[in-house]
Amino acid sequence: MGKVMIAPSVLGCDQGHLAEEALRLQKAGADMIHLDVMDGVFVPVLTVGAAVAESIVRHVDIPIDAHLMVQEPSNLIVAFANAGCSYITVHAEITAHLDRLLGQIRTAGARAGVAVNPSTHVDFLRWVAPVVDLVLIMTVNPGYGGQEHMKYLHEKISESRRILDSNGGSEVLISVDGGVTDSNAKQLISAGADILVSGSFITGSDDPAAAIERLR
Repeated sequence: MGKVMIAPSVLGCDQGHLAEEALRLQKAGADMIHLDVMDGVFVPVLTVGAAVAESIVRHVDIPIDAHLMVQEPSNLIVAFANAGCSYITVHAEITAHLDRLLGQIRTAGARAGVAVNPSTHVDFLRWVAPVVDLVLIMTVNPGYGGQEHMKYLHEKISESRRILDSNGGSEVLISVDGGVTDSNAKQLISAGADILVSGSFITGSDDPAAAIERLR
């Protein structure tokens, strides 16, 4: 892996102008855009749908990762793939048939991601390493921005990297989401993170470009 990739979350941006906000973040140096999709069921907040994702895709030239924090992701995969999202990430906690769900994402034309909540063990990664493209390690409980980073989960990043590398998943990217700032970025990268997802640290900054550079 080369330089770490920075993926700003647009959750804290002006929700009426997300396409423009995403373009502003791309110009500031973002490598990806992280789109938090919440259904009000799997997590208590309701956010955006595939039409919003499509409008963002039309404005930017960098990949979009649609992080589906939803109870029934299989109903949404095709729509978000058709919207042009490069990655679609689903939660390991919502299905007993994760390999099937990841296969649906790839069949729809997107790269397949799996997210794991703080209390979820990552042993299962050995069984899906050949069919996953991205692993999203949550270092907060999903649902709200601005939560405190759980630094004791850094070991989970390293463990995920070991499991993936040992089971044919050396090309799988590891992304970390939750309270990511310049105070913990170095430790996250050292633990094995390829992508840093950061919301308020970037979008709440007076100078998003400088914030992105500090994370690198």
